[in-house]
Amino acid sequence: CEFWLEEVKFLGHVISKDGVFVDPSKVETVLLWEPPKTVTEIRNFLGLVGYYRRFIEGFSKIAMPLTQLTTPLQN
Repeated sequence: CEFWLEEVKFLGHVISKDGVFVDPSKVETVLLWEPPKTVTEIRNFLGLVGYYRRFIEGFSKIAMPLTQLTTPLQN
């Protein structure tokens, strides 16, 4: 157990006196993610980035094209 740390990494976040931020190593994971090729892979990617949606302004609009690819076409 450590005390008086300037910042702590916890569950993919960096917590400091300035607030809560995304862990930079997680951003790197998203940037290096292979483009999804199947519906399952799209859902996996959306699950990963959705965890950080509170840090991404307009997330639902950005993710909408991928989300639409996961739903069956309506006639």
